[in-house]
Amino acid sequence: MERYVTACPRNCYSTCSFYVYTENGKVINVEPNPNFKATPEGICLKGLSYVERANSPDRIIYPHKKNSDGTFSRITWDEALNTIADKLQYFKKEFGQQSVLFYAASGMSGLLNDLSIKFWREIYGGATTVYGNLCWPAGLEATRLTLGENKHNVPWDLENAKLIVLWGKNSAESNIQEMIPLGKSLDNGGKLIVIDPRRTESTQRAELLVQPLPATDGALALSIANLLIANDWIDHDFISKHVYGFEDFKNSIQHCTTEWASAITGVPKDFIDKMAWMIGNIKPMTLIPGYGMQRYTNSGQTIRCLLTLSILTGNIGKPGACWHYANLQSYVFDDLLEPLCYYPPQKPDGIIRRSISTAKLGEDMLSQSNPPLKMIWVERGNPISQNPDTNKVLKAFKALDFRVVVEQFFTDTALEADIVLPAKNMFEQTDIIGSYWNPYVQLRQKVVEPAGEVKPETEIYYLLALKLGFTREQIDNILLPLGDEAINKFLSKKMESFPALSIEKLKTEPILAPNLQDIAFSDYNFRTPSGKIEIKSIEAQDRWGVNPLPTFEKAREADINFNKKYPFYLMSPNTKNRIHSQFNNLKIIKMISGEPVIQINFKDAKGRGILDGDLVKVFNERGELVIKAELTFQVRIGCVVIPNGWWRSQGGAVNILSKGRETDMGFGSAFHDNKVQIEKFKL
Repeated sequence: MERYVTACPRNCYSTCSFYVYTENGKVINVEPNPNFKATPEGICLKGLSYVERANSPDRIIYPHKKNSDGTFSRITWDEALNTIADKLQYFKKEFGQQSVLFYAASGMSGLLNDLSIKFWREIYGGATTVYGNLCWPAGLEATRLTLGENKHNVPWDLENAKLIVLWGKNSAESNIQEMIPLGKSLDNGGKLIVIDPRRTESTQRAELLVQPLPATDGALALSIANLLIANDWIDHDFISKHVYGFEDFKNSIQHCTTEWASAITGVPKDFIDKMAWMIGNIKPMTLIPGYGMQRYTNSGQTIRCLLTLSILTGNIGKPGACWHYANLQSYVFDDLLEPLCYYPPQKPDGIIRRSISTAKLGEDMLSQSNPPLKMIWVERGNPISQNPDTNKVLKAFKALDFRVVVEQFFTDTALEADIVLPAKNMFEQTDIIGSYWNPYVQLRQKVVEPAGEVKPETEIYYLLALKLGFTREQIDNILLPLGDEAINKFLSKKMESFPALSIEKLKTEPILAPNLQDIAFSDYNFRTPSGKIEIKSIEAQDRWGVNPLPTFEKAREADINFNKKYPFYLMSPNTKNRIHSQFNNLKIIKMISGEPVIQINFKDAKGRGILDGDLVKVFNERGELVIKAELTFQVRIGCVVIPNGWWRSQGGAVNILSKGRETDMGFGSAFHDNKVQIEKFKL
């Protein structure tokens, strides 16, 4: 039995380091790495399930093609690659390279992912791709515009906070490792405020649970800011030295009274008053906003409103004092950091057509012309389940002539493919990853040979280039030659500028990012046009057409016309049992996650004659789901909850109900801006 140090490459805050054990060429166990400061007490249930995931009999380990009856049959790599190469050459000749859509998501992180777009740009000669992002760009852009960049204090600094504000974040499920330093803070006398329409596991030790209506958080924050200023609970010295636009902001929010905010949010006035007192008088404070809250049409401005509370009280750049949204300090290899890398180029290069919004994937796929789309290649993603407006995305897929999906399992998207190619798992190829929460650079090292006939994407592209008629000499100058040696050389070259990093060192332990700032902005260097924190941002106005000051704007579906026809706010949070649509097909996870349900407040259910366990129809103008009701007092009246990530084949694909819309800034996906009606289902 052999033991290796590796790291989880999923789209998750923690990016855990752990030990993996192998025997006879198979992964047999995983254990915590106690030397890793970010996650010393171990990995989550999903991480523990990697043993099953690596060895699952349901895993795709051979190429497959779809038959005329919709079933799939195993084929050889030669047949698969020849078929794909023939299609690529045909579409290129008849319609041009941009008739092919290359779609990649965040299913597995790593530096080697950059090789994919090199194939499409330099080997195939072009393609169409997407811009924007499903996850978090509105909040990233709001933070960048205000602070100049996205970074926060090291996670373990949280134990130094005397006040922690979880605003729209359920760390106990979506960021479980954060609960360790959070708990230490509370054990040492710290206080916790949670703002969430749901009562979650994260609220159990909260001093105050505030439950606003979804998408009204900006109004709540502005009223608190108004109280902070009116009661002189602000840090005048910090503001005078480091803040641009304070006076304009102060004047702009004088109408944002507690009465005004209470009427909009549904939060009682005394809750707003208490929250303002705690934020204004308990220091240091760390404010931790969640990602779900910035998936509304007003979310960029909402995040800017929340940020003012940290700014006015001087809770930036000090131990225990932090705006804790995103930490990109370990992304040391990126030339252009998020969110800027999500944006389409100001001037297209004529090779890569970046013309499809991730938020409006289905709609934009259908509307492409000159040339229209004929083919799609999907890797590291499951867009039919995970992108907004599933029905429209599905329609766009079916309208194509040819579909290739690189996958580990037969997901909803893989089931729509003409050719399915087996994807590597995290143990079958070495790569380097960072984290958007902890500040480590880590090695995800190869510990076993690929199962069956699995080939890493780098090898798939290399072999496909040969099928397209390129010589090895031509390909070797663009892609990576086959084998582990080429991978190690590529990664080593990436690290040449960082003497502290090497593959050999990373094999033994994760390494803190070069030039790490443990306490973010402790040098008070803000990379904004003014060199200060910008409450007033002219760039926000010029780039996105929003008010230069943080303002509360109504979300699109909060409009009264939606309220009459579709009265319920549909919330689709993450769950600790999966990462979006990953893991829930595994037996160990299915034992815990059960079946899809919609959570409804008892009072809302009673008015519709719905009992616990009844089947209900959840619908709007985009589609409908029939799903079992779970009655609970943990959900605010007027809200219902279906966790995201269920597949269509599992009966709970919540994006059947969502609309393809962009956020007010950042080209994010506003698929949480979503209202529905509920009825008891009649057979």
